[in-house]
Amino acid sequence: MISEIQQRYQAVRARITQAALQASRNPDDVQLLAVSKTFAAEKVREVAALGQRDFGENYVQEGVDKIAVLKDVPSLVWHCIGPLQSNKTRPVAEHFDWVHSVDRLKIAQRLSEQRPADLPPLNICLQVNIDGGSTKAGVSPTDALALAQAVSALPRLVLRGLMTIPDPLESFDAQVAVHMQAKRLFDDLHASLGLPQFDTLSMGMSADLEAAVQAGSTMVRVGTAVFGGR
Repeated sequence: MISEIQQRYQAVRARITQAALQASRNPDDVQLLAVSKTFAAEKVREVAALGQRDFGENYVQEGVDKIAVLKDVPSLVWHCIGPLQSNKTRPVAEHFDWVHSVDRLKIAQRLSEQRPADLPPLNICLQVNIDGGSTKAGVSPTDALALAQAVSALPRLVLRGLMTIPDPLESFDAQVAVHMQAKRLFDDLHASLGLPQFDTLSMGMSADLEAAVQAGSTMVRVGTAVFGGR
């Protein structure tokens, strides 16, 4: 008997595949990041048993606790996707594999200094405030290149790409349009930086993943559609 979580997981996978094919893209070029914030470690274990390896956490201590509990599950990759304050960088640098929410140099510098030497470099995405929301975190698109150049020069970090969280929009076309702004910025930075590892565009969530894939997302962050309602 197929479990409820397995049904949801397979449905999200099918949505990603369908969206990629409709955009004439290879479904393998779009990664699913399962957002496990507020869900118990055992739920993560259940989804990991279906083959999922990448999990996103918004709250640092909750994420660190889950990472410890799930150490016995092989090959899990942990992404910090929530806002990051200066006083929370050390546990992130010591436990996570990715950080999607770097929007100022000070945070990147602290992550660089605090990343243990025995761990691989920390993968970094710059959070960009792509639609200019006044209450939202993120570097402005006009300042993104300067921040990217500074971050890419730091040791113990690898600049992998951009992350965006635009305000919710009703129509598919409007969703695609704002995601296309991020894709153009990503392409411009890729050309300017000349970094082969700059390959990740983290955008799209449960409500707008089809539009994000249409626009060129390489990683969609999906929580409720995988795990159920919070």
